[in-house]
Amino acid sequence: MNEKHRLVIVIGSVREGRFGPVVASWVAERAREHGGFDVDVVDLAEVEIPLALPAESPKFAGDAYPRPAAMAPLTSRLTDADAFILVTPEYNHSYPAALKAAIDWHFTQWTAKPVAFVSYGGAAGGRHAVLHLENVLTELHAVTIRDGLAFPNYFTAWQDGRPLDAAASGYAKTLLDQLAWWAGALRAAREVAPYPA
Repeated sequence: MNEKHRLVIVIGSVREGRFGPVVASWVAERAREHGGFDVDVVDLAEVEIPLALPAESPKFAGDAYPRPAAMAPLTSRLTDADAFILVTPEYNHSYPAALKAAIDWHFTQWTAKPVAFVSYGGAAGGRHAVLHLENVLTELHAVTIRDGLAFPNYFTAWQDGRPLDAAASGYAKTLLDQLAWWAGALRAAREVAPYPA
């Protein structure tokens, strides 16, 4: 169980002037320092993600699901992942449309894998977005991690690419410890038997 887990960190916002890359960079640095992960950061702003979906569900179509050719690298990275961290802002008490579309274009890529959340926003710190994401990822048979990170009022709570709260690194370690445990447990389980989705 000492083998590193393949962690995909997804930047969920594609909005102009977004803060997501700053948060994701800090989280990726913590994950690399943790030592339990090979870290891959996916920026959805660099991926073609149409909002119109094919008629058939990706759950039933499997590998035959007709995704745009430009989406193939994203699909491959999600497929290869052992664990995910979704970095999301809160837009109107929920999460960005680009993140929802990226999730909806896939199904088995999330199944029986752990997903943690790092959110940022105003007073709520993106917690409403995370509550919605937990419901969605549960439907896809992912395992959501209890201990996430939320950054309220991020516009005054960060400086020079880092949160001002000295406790943030400790919270990040807890998240990563739980994520690593679940990544190992679920990967071992998937190797023993296919998940009965």
